[in-house]
Amino acid sequence: MNLDNIPKRNNRESKSKRLGRGYGSGVGGHTSTRGSKGQKSRAGHKSLVFFEGGNVPFFRRMPKYKGFNKSDKVRATAINLNILEENFKSGESVTLEILKEKALVSKSTTVVKILGLGELTKKIVISGIPASESAIEKVIKAGGSIK
Repeated sequence: MNLDNIPKRNNRESKSKRLGRGYGSGVGGHTSTRGSKGQKSRAGHKSLVFFEGGNVPFFRRMPKYKGFNKSDKVRATAINLNILEENFKSGESVTLEILKEKALVSKSTTVVKILGLGELTKKIVISGIPASESAIEKVIKAGGSIK
């Protein structure tokens, strides 16, 4: 390979322009495209993404959630009729305490509601527990009662 055979490289096709190499580089001159003066023009400048130039940041301007604590919420645990069918015999009564003893609900549960999913063939007496309309119909149809 001789000097006249060397392939010419076009500098305009290069991927990145080298900044800070003087006026002849075609990029910036003495400011190197950083503008003039200020913190952002200095070497080593790193600002946080959410920094707003001394303003109160956006996440501090937004209102915070003020309401009831989660411990104040009362959440009813749902029990379906198919679970009662599997775990109770005919003639037995269903109360919150019995459901806790049989570990069908957790010990910390305060409210239980019976829902109508599944079929019921046993006579079960439900006392002190609210039930949905479909569950009441199925319990009465099976010969049970709700107090």
